[in-house]
Amino acid sequence: MALDHINMTVDALRGLLGDRLSTGQSVLDIHSHDEAYASAHVPDAVAFPQNADEVSAIVTICAQHQCPIIPYGVGTSLEGHIVPAAGGITIDTSQMNAVISINPDDMDAVVESGVTRTQLNEELKSAGLMFTVDPGADATMGGMAATRASGTNTVRYGTIRENVLSMDVVLPSGEQITVGSRARKSASGYDLKNLFIGSEGTLGIITKLTVKLHGIPEAISAASCVFEDIDDAVQAVITAIQSGIPMARIELLDDMQMRGMNIYNPGFNAPEKPHLFLEFHGSQTSIEEQIDMFRMISADHGGSDFLWAKTTEDRNRLWAARHSAYYAGRALRPGASSLVTDCCVPLSALAPSIAAARELVVESGLMAPMVGHVGDGNFHLLILVDPDNADEWQRAKTLSSKLNHLAISFGGTITGEHGVGSGKREYMRAEHGGAYDVMQQIKSTIDPLNIMNPGKIFMPTE
Repeated sequence: MALDHINMTVDALRGLLGDRLSTGQSVLDIHSHDEAYASAHVPDAVAFPQNADEVSAIVTICAQHQCPIIPYGVGTSLEGHIVPAAGGITIDTSQMNAVISINPDDMDAVVESGVTRTQLNEELKSAGLMFTVDPGADATMGGMAATRASGTNTVRYGTIRENVLSMDVVLPSGEQITVGSRARKSASGYDLKNLFIGSEGTLGIITKLTVKLHGIPEAISAASCVFEDIDDAVQAVITAIQSGIPMARIELLDDMQMRGMNIYNPGFNAPEKPHLFLEFHGSQTSIEEQIDMFRMISADHGGSDFLWAKTTEDRNRLWAARHSAYYAGRALRPGASSLVTDCCVPLSALAPSIAAARELVVESGLMAPMVGHVGDGNFHLLILVDPDNADEWQRAKTLSSKLNHLAISFGGTITGEHGVGSGKREYMRAEHGGAYDVMQQIKSTIDPLNIMNPGKIFMPTE
């Protein structure tokens, strides 16, 4: 972008925001990258709006100068979503962090987009309610909606898509619209709400959300189970799902990942074999019934060392370990960089796709621990790479590419929850075919200047 256009944009925004527009190098550096392997690029400036009207004004100014706009939550994405590859203005929503209303009668809450999930759940405790989407990272509500996040609770409570009722969005023109409503269902027109969920800032900027809430269960218990073979663990999950056990979480960790868990969490001391981590919600009686049923299923598939985490402390310890899986995996190879995969397949294809994935890892000669939200067919590899070894990087990228095509071949998707960003865009046509052209048409119609997070979802030349 021409320097004079950047200068005019920055000058106009400084007049609007004052010291809430930053060009300081440290601030630019923070907003140059996410947690992905993508190359960092600094924005030209970072704006910190405090409300939707300011977001609208910022976007209007950027549109006048055809200046790229990159939305930013807290930077926890994994596919380069927030990297300003073309420069421009990053809009940081961290100061838009108000929980506007909690409505127990309607089981919903209205929040600004910069509210994080843990912040919301802290405010919900006194009402006996919870927001269930848990991607692991303490992401913002706007970021989770923009990337169509899910996480460990998806098997029972659904993804962010099922838990958002409505959103306020600022379009590339600066116009503000509301998509969806607080009603639990509607047959009114096109489903624009779900068009913007997963749009990754390429169609507009989410400023406010109404989200579904759930009651905190009467009782919560967690458990872990050890298997000699990863296929046996997967088959136990499939049997449990088909049996109708309403488990809240079902997480798979392979033997290599468990080794990393023990390194990263001193005192964890778990057997370095494939594990399932599980959580059960309901009444105490129903939970005991669920646990008994799963205990029998796991035994039928060679499961052993079934440990029931009855106390809150034990349960929290288990899930803290699971949420540290990314860092635990990296502990297997200190100093290594990482490339995270995100395949999701139909449940019937889970066992063969994991088996095929493990064969591809062996062929690559790389270290790649595996975790997965296997209750919904989603699994991840953390490919560990020497950052200075070009050959390893190439093998890692080749492995990731093969895994993406593997998922498609099984009727699945290249990204179950991490989104597309710049990291997965080259596989979009292979997955979607002609539907990808329709997505491009929608993008061109809503954002004809291509200023909204350019280079994400779509290849730059397309």
